[in-house]
Amino acid sequence: MKLYRLPEIRPALAGIDLVELMGRAFAAYSAGRAVVAPVGELLLAGGDVHVKSGYLEGGDYYVVKIASGFYGNPSLGLPSSNGVMLLFFQKTGELAAVLHDEGHLTDVRTAAAGAVAARHLAGHPIERIAIFGTGTQARLQLAHLRAVTGCRDAVVWGRGERQLDGYVAAVADLGFRVETSRDAAATAAAASLIVTTTAAEAPLFPAAAVRPGTHVTAVGSDTAAKQELDPELLARADRVVADSLEQCRERGEIFQARKAGLLEEEKLVELGAVVAGAAPGRVRPEDVTVADLTGVAVQDVEIARATFEALEGEASS
Repeated sequence: MKLYRLPEIRPALAGIDLVELMGRAFAAYSAGRAVVAPVGELLLAGGDVHVKSGYLEGGDYYVVKIASGFYGNPSLGLPSSNGVMLLFFQKTGELAAVLHDEGHLTDVRTAAAGAVAARHLAGHPIERIAIFGTGTQARLQLAHLRAVTGCRDAVVWGRGERQLDGYVAAVADLGFRVETSRDAAATAAAASLIVTTTAAEAPLFPAAAVRPGTHVTAVGSDTAAKQELDPELLARADRVVADSLEQCRERGEIFQARKAGLLEEEKLVELGAVVAGAAPGRVRPEDVTVADLTGVAVQDVEIARATFEALEGEASS
């Protein structure tokens, strides 16, 4: 059994095309080649913990991942996310590696999934990017979008000037011109690609603020209690895309819109089917599209495998 810690894991990711990797993972999931267990969940005061597990048929490994988000941690000088991935051999059940990534692999695979959604669903060229949130995921989403668009114009919405100033400083080397905003509706109206990354439990902006031709990717709502989007937006959208239809019917924005009785089932497709060309995404330039990303274990399977193989390759060279 190998133990790898975050200082070893970070550089190993440099040689992995995470956007391509996540696209293949979603395609495999929607094609029925991934086996994932129901999400295990602990909801605590101030945070939540998710346990996700699964494997790819014909693969060498299965993965059990524990990831947490404690949203008051930054005020304590601690990162909001943490976690570990356990990689086992499929044939024997032996533990191959402990990837003590402190939640980093979950963070980057989520950001890469956002880029996959933008690549296949946003209207291109993207005119302007709106990011809702100022934390780690908000920063990573912007960083990974560089791989799928030449747009370098962004506006970020946050709840306070201190958080907004910190965000601008953190992304200064990414090559974007970043404007800050405290007006959520104006922020949404200013962009053709919107990405929400918060732990909100109520809609961040009204559906009416979203212009025709806009794509919205929601990544913050990964429990049944969280909500970032107005259900009316999903009702209005021409296409609503889930990372996992089964999972999104139980949590996230699709869950909220269905609970409100506002979502037509025929609008729903899976991201992996769109990636593989088996289902349509954006059809017309004026379409409004929404991607609901709740995080699927197949993402963890593939990033853990690729990271472990990269680390093993470095060790043997």
